[in-house]
Amino acid sequence: MEPEPLKPAVGEWYADAQGVTFEVVAVDDEDGTIEVQYFDGTLEELDVDGWEELQLKPVDPPEDWSGSLDIEREDYGVDLDEERHELWANPLDHLDY
Repeated sequence: MEPEPLKPAVGEWYADAQGVTFEVVAVDDEDGTIEVQYFDGTLEELDVDGWEELQLKPVDPPEDWSGSLDIEREDYGVDLDEERHELWANPLDHLDY
């Protein structure tokens, strides 16, 4: 017995059997279509039959928000790998007693 296919939910992320992730951005019940956006920004419209054929599992949204922005990690403008908390100032250091 095959598991029942997941119902598409706008704003939710899914991964197919190959590990490709995407977000559901629109569901049109009248047309029977589901619009999805892949991490790289590519949009695709699936029909209900196509959706049900995919072996999907729900996944968490990616932590890296840059996928559809077409920029390299080095171009973010911040160093994401290095924590600089040792440079943070303590606001209490500047209080006069």
